[in-house]
Amino acid sequence: MTSTPFPFTAVVGQDDLRLALLLNAVSPAVGGVLVRGEKGTAKSTAVRALSALLPAVAVVPGCRFSCSPESPDPGCPDGPHEPGTATERPSRMVELPVGASEDRLVGALDIERALAEGVKAFEPGLLADAHRGILYVDEVNLLHDHLVDLLLDAAAMGASYVEREGVSVRHASKFLLVGTMNPEEGELRPQLLDRFGLTVEVSASREPDQRVEVVRRRLAHDDDPAGFVARWADEEAAVRARIVAARELLPSVTLGDAALRQIAATCAAFEVDGMRADIVMARTATALAAWAGRTDVLAEDVRQAALLALPHRRRRNPFDAPGLDEDKLDETLEEFGDQGDDDPDPDPDPDPGPEGPGGGGGRPPEEGPQPGADDAGVPPEAGTGEEPAPAPAQGGAGERSAVRAAEPFRTKVLSVPGLGEGAAGRRSRARTEHGRTTGARRPRGALTKLHLAATVQAAAPHQRERGRAGRGLVVRRDDLRQATREGREGNLVLFVVDASGSMAARQRMSAVKGAVLSLLLDAYQRRDKVGLVTFRGSAADVALPPTSSVDAAAARLESLPTGGRTPLAAGLLKAHEVLRVERLRDPARRALVVVVTDGRATGGVEPVALAGRAARLFAAEGTASVVVDCESGPIRLGLAGQLAGELGGTAVTLDELRADSIAGLVKDVRETGSRRAA
Repeated sequence: MTSTPFPFTAVVGQDDLRLALLLNAVSPAVGGVLVRGEKGTAKSTAVRALSALLPAVAVVPGCRFSCSPESPDPGCPDGPHEPGTATERPSRMVELPVGASEDRLVGALDIERALAEGVKAFEPGLLADAHRGILYVDEVNLLHDHLVDLLLDAAAMGASYVEREGVSVRHASKFLLVGTMNPEEGELRPQLLDRFGLTVEVSASREPDQRVEVVRRRLAHDDDPAGFVARWADEEAAVRARIVAARELLPSVTLGDAALRQIAATCAAFEVDGMRADIVMARTATALAAWAGRTDVLAEDVRQAALLALPHRRRRNPFDAPGLDEDKLDETLEEFGDQGDDDPDPDPDPDPGPEGPGGGGGRPPEEGPQPGADDAGVPPEAGTGEEPAPAPAQGGAGERSAVRAAEPFRTKVLSVPGLGEGAAGRRSRARTEHGRTTGARRPRGALTKLHLAATVQAAAPHQRERGRAGRGLVVRRDDLRQATREGREGNLVLFVVDASGSMAARQRMSAVKGAVLSLLLDAYQRRDKVGLVTFRGSAADVALPPTSSVDAAAARLESLPTGGRTPLAAGLLKAHEVLRVERLRDPARRALVVVVTDGRATGGVEPVALAGRAARLFAAEGTASVVVDCESGPIRLGLAGQLAGELGGTAVTLDELRADSIAGLVKDVRETGSRRAA
């Protein structure tokens, strides 16, 4: 594998991605870019290639924080700096690993020296390394929430703050923030999406000629990296010069009242929250004008800015597809455009100049519901309208097409009993790096959270023998104590859904799907992983392996057909196998199994007894479980309640899942777990 980066101008297609990156290179105040798309679409390649196009950076010699010689940071930890001396270095691209610690990101203080000597001995982190360069986060949707918050706060304020027990360090941190993600692996929260200035959706081309060119260039680069880069040197130099020229022109660009009215009207028309979208659109439109070599912002700049800055800000929950109605956008721009403009029709190409990054228009692909989709972006065959022919039945006759889920509702929390140690989240109690302090222990490895009182208590008895003189406390490394904290963890919520003929009544299945959809939304908000097992006919299927993408689970649920017999034991055994494999992959993440069924078991020899034996496997392992009883009608057999007893969990009817009824369910789950623990 070569370390020579692929040339930016050699990337085939992906005009939107390249344009968004270049606009941020022209004006870092735009606020960075989030790149969403499937794997293998040159996301990382384009980002890494951008750093070679950025101009060299003048820095103060010896400054670890890359202070500018012209205007050094007065609060720089390595300062104060004397004016005059300067040196140049290439612009950096710093990559933040998904598993990085907080200290690796923001830097770390030497707590021992700070307590004993009062010295702010500070080791800079990645935020310092990225100052005046690019900070790249691959798979940003998998980054822990508290790290994303720190990252975006630094990007917004242009500075990083490190606080440790009353000792603080501040340093400048201005960078171009780029994040990439595959939506199939989980979404960012809407609040975090809003903090990225621009977003682009990328996908692999379906044109054979373009795919051939991608392969040809990739192979040529791998065979002779230096020669391939040399062949693209002129194109790289031209784009580099254009970035410099656009940066110089940017202060002269005028954002007129007409363009401002269009920006404000567009943000209001699409009902985006807050004012950040207006500001980002204004900065993006200004950067677009500078990139095109103009000093006036035109309607086409506003239109392109809206396509890049608004789609991700219209997403309200994980089941909404990001997108923008371009017809509505054009109508708004025309209505609030400059009446004196001779050409009121917006031009989708913001740069009619020569071909190159941004020269092809960079118009984002259609992101909203495609023609024929219903209001939720679900094809008609997944709803109650135009339904397709049934898929081949697993259990013979009785196969029915999918019905649409009822409207989701708010639920109360279902939590796993006990104290876990899983990944940070918002569901069950756990020992975490963040939360309320519950005690102290000796540090295992690097000290991250000092427990000051425990440290002083450990050092106090040894002051005389250590020859203490004066007021200072003599602290040794053995005295340091790590704070233990309790917070919340995310769990694996595994849904086991009965899709057999006994559940096939349309109204009942719609209500069942609505209830599961509500719990999925709750799992998204609490940062859980989710999985989906379905059973019908003669077998059970893993409709969705454990994942952080709850919208993928919702899509599978929406298209779930029903019919056939009820292989309840097969569904439970399949769920047990999923949990066994997942424990090997992520042993710290605890599971909550939600079985959605009427409790009936048919087909095979002694199906009820077999289901009972399968259920007792969960009880023996102490797996938390809930059975959602979907039985209806005047005569009730109570089979779901019996199943809950075999599982060692609790049962709740479909009606009891709504609103305040959940509170009783939570209490039952916790009491059941406490009895098992006893």
